[in-house]
Amino acid sequence: MPTERLSMRRIRDLLRLRHAQGFSERAIALSLGLGKTTVGDYLARARQVGLSWPLPPELDDDSLGLLLFPSPTMASRLNRSVPDWAVMDRELRRPGVTRALLWEEYRASAPDGFGYAWFCEHFDASKGRVHPTSRLWCACSETRQTHVGGEKVFVDFAGDTIHVIDPATSEARAMKLFVAADHAPNRRQA
Repeated sequence: MPTERLSMRRIRDLLRLRHAQGFSERAIALSLGLGKTTVGDYLARARQVGLSWPLPPELDDDSLGLLLFPSPTMASRLNRSVPDWAVMDRELRRPGVTRALLWEEYRASAPDGFGYAWFCEHFDASKGRVHPTSRLWCACSETRQTHVGGEKVFVDFAGDTIHVIDPATSEARAMKLFVAADHAPNRRQA
């Protein structure tokens, strides 16, 4: 379980003891009742953003918190490249292209890039598909239909044709693979 963040008052005390009083990390830890590693972590954060003592008077607690603990999105965008989601969407429509392949190509071009889970989550968010629903355009009725996952079964032909060998004649025949998907998490087996 992660430890709770120190209050801004205690962080200010920590910085004051280090910079104004010249205390060592160990002395600060003893004085504030903290672990030496915790003190070191907070001092490292302050060093990364260029804080020393005295703090600027206009730096209130909220601003100090944002400086020392930027949101993951803000911090990651400062240091990591973000894929062009429109390009990713176009590429995904090509035959044989998967999200995993797109992510591997992204990571090859940006080795310090984001992980696969982040990639998928943000790709879905960029397309507005963050809920387990499917919006289908029904050409016959010209209306948009929304289906919640697990309520219905959808069937389709899967991609390219496959070759099936006839055991009697050894002849290879092109066939279409027919698939059905039903992901009802709470459905009981009869």
